[in-house]
Amino acid sequence: MNNQISLIGRIVREPEVKELDGGKKVSNITVAIPRSYKNADGEYEKDYIDVSIWGDMAKNTVEYCKQDDLIGVRGRIESKLIDNEDGTKTKKYNIIAERVSFLSTAKTKREVKETEDLDEPEM
Repeated sequence: MNNQISLIGRIVREPEVKELDGGKKVSNITVAIPRSYKNADGEYEKDYIDVSIWGDMAKNTVEYCKQDDLIGVRGRIESKLIDNEDGTKTKKYNIIAERVSFLSTAKTKREVKETEDLDEPEM
């Protein structure tokens, strides 16, 4: 049996590292992934996927990535049941990252835009 998933998407909010008891580090981020088709309003909807990144990968992700950066994640899906206040249970899914790739940064996009603006003649 195999439990493996690969995602490419943009980080929804600034990543942060938390240090847990025992010194383990984790960064819990959400990645927005646009769907490949448009809805009835002609817009692309997005799926928001929760990802947990552990150890040095978490530290590096927080150091080098910001909100809106494009990342790739390879990992496994983990599920757990959560008790709701009304007594019902909800299944929650989370991706446990085994590898994170930094694909592009918002800083790079800003630098490209600034360079493009410099190349345009003024009117």
